[in-house]
Amino acid sequence: MTENRPPDSAVLLDVDGTLVDTNWIHTVAWARALRRCGRLVAMHRIHPLVGMGADLLVEELVGEEVPGASEAHHDEYEALRPDVRLLPGARELIRAVHGLGLAVVLASSSKEDELDFLRTLLDAEDWLSAATSSGDAEVSKPAPDIFAAALDRVGVAPERAIVVGDTVWDVQAADRAGLSTVGLLTGGTRGIELLGAGAVEVHEDPAALCRALAGSAIARLASTG
Repeated sequence: MTENRPPDSAVLLDVDGTLVDTNWIHTVAWARALRRCGRLVAMHRIHPLVGMGADLLVEELVGEEVPGASEAHHDEYEALRPDVRLLPGARELIRAVHGLGLAVVLASSSKEDELDFLRTLLDAEDWLSAATSSGDAEVSKPAPDIFAAALDRVGVAPERAIVVGDTVWDVQAADRAGLSTVGLLTGGTRGIELLGAGAVEVHEDPAALCRALAGSAIARLASTG
């Protein structure tokens, strides 16, 4: 973690699907978990909901709570963890945003043990100011709780921060927290959907955002600090 005076502006980075290539892994894990719980759900129905809170996702898919589904998903995801990879430019994006003088927060809704794994994979602690996990949100996305918690971590006002995310649930949660969102296509959501939900711009992946950083909403935020 950086030890300098905290910046007055921040970029809140979603992690799953934004920095690490996990949305399809979560899709498979949910399909297997629900099957274990006696519910057969096609993966094409699951994938668009990844990024939504687990409780809301299950109810949206099957119309009711399914006891044990979240725990089964955790187990199935753990079994698939060896397939988790960083997305192109993930570490470089963190370093570049830090280099603009902005606080960088991993605004993750993952459980604490999973977040620890992802932080080790990213190997970017020197450029991070803070991180969140599922325990920091009372209500899951698309509620704004996790982004509000991320702002609290660094003491930055919503108008001085921006989110980078990959799903409409990120965009909706950010909007409810008073934040703008830069969208990435890495979670499998189409650009037109991200823009339609309110994203201010869309890029292919973290590497593409790095290449376009000087002309992005993130650079504009840094220039007005």
